[in-house]
Parts: sequence; C-alpha cells; structure tokens
Amino acid sequence: MANHHDLQGIAAYIMPSFPPRVSDLGFLFGTRHGIPEFCEAAYRLWQDGMFSRLLVSGGPTASMAQAEADVIAERLAGLGIPEAALILETAATNTGENVRFGRARLAEAMDLAAIRSVVVIGKICSTRRYLMTMQRHWPGLSLSVCPVNYFGVPPERWHEHDEFRARVLREFDKIPRYLAAGFLEEIDLITATPRSSA
Repeated sequence: MANHHDLQGIAAYIMPSFPPRVSDLGFLFGTRHGIPEFCEAAYRLWQDGMFSRLLVSGGPTASMAQAEADVIAERLAGLGIPEAALILETAATNTGENVRFGRARLAEAMDLAAIRSVVVIGKICSTRRYLMTMQRHWPGLSLSVCPVNYFGVPPERWHEHDEFRARVLREFDKIPRYLAAGFLEEIDLITATPRSSA
C-alpha cells in the first residue's frame, strides 16, 4: 500500500483545486453515477450566478438507453433551471467527445467567440482529465471546476473508500497513456491554462 506522502501526491495530481468562478458557461460532463449530486451542484452554481447557460453533454450508455444529458436535464428542470438556460449534447460516449461534440452543439446555439471562461462540473476523481481534455480540444479558455463528490467520504479519505480509490487509481494509470496517445494536453497547475502560454 502506498504511504501517506504518495497518497497525497496522487490526490493533488488527479484532483487539483480550481474553485468555481463566475464564467460565461457551465459545462456539465454527463454521468450515470451520482446524478442527484451533479444536478444539485449545477443548480446551486446557476442560482449563485456563476453562469447563465449550461451545456450538458452525454449520450446513451450500455446501461442507460436514454442519453445522459436528457436524464440530467429532466432533473435540472425539476430543480428550477429553465429549459432556455440548457444546451444539450446527446451523442457523446467519452470525455473527448463530450468536449468536441459539446463545442459543436454550443456553436449552433450561441457565438463560440463569446465563451472565454467555463466552469466544469464533473466527477471529483476525473478533475484533471476534464481539464486536460478541455485544453486538448478547446484551448485558450479560463477554466474553473466544481468537483462533484458522490462517494460519501471527504476527498482526503479517498483511499479508504473502495470505489473512490479504484476510480482515482484508474485515472492515475490512464492519464499518462491518454496523454501519450494525444487525447489530452497537459495543463498549468497554477492557472488551468496551457503551459506554453505561461
């Protein structure tokens, strides 16, 4: 088992902190896990004026015939986010497609050039991969993150929870491979912007 220092290092890498800031757009990455928690987080941010439009991206999955975005949108509407505030992308099956397809869908609904800052809403255990995927497929944005922790334990105890630990370690294993394959681009930990522009 890794020692405490190793665990802290893994957590700092996989789950970096970029607290939500007022932005031009909210971007909720689709999920079939923790949907109530995801929707509550997005609703709170919208209520707090962090964004006026929310892009929700996620298609059908092996275990969910209905698109993730549609399932999430129904719940968001029930919480009180108006349909006019939502932009849905319903075909993506992975994180790269979330960004590529989501950006294309967004271009149909509004002026992409007006989007300079984005609040990412997604699984806490995938925080870095979301940021690196955004940097690869939609560079130049100012990014912040609302990490959704639906595991029922505090982030610092991620290694004590079987599913949380498995997901974090899976991310730690695949990010270098995804980076080598060109699916991701490294980010600057200080600004969540490309290293080349620092």
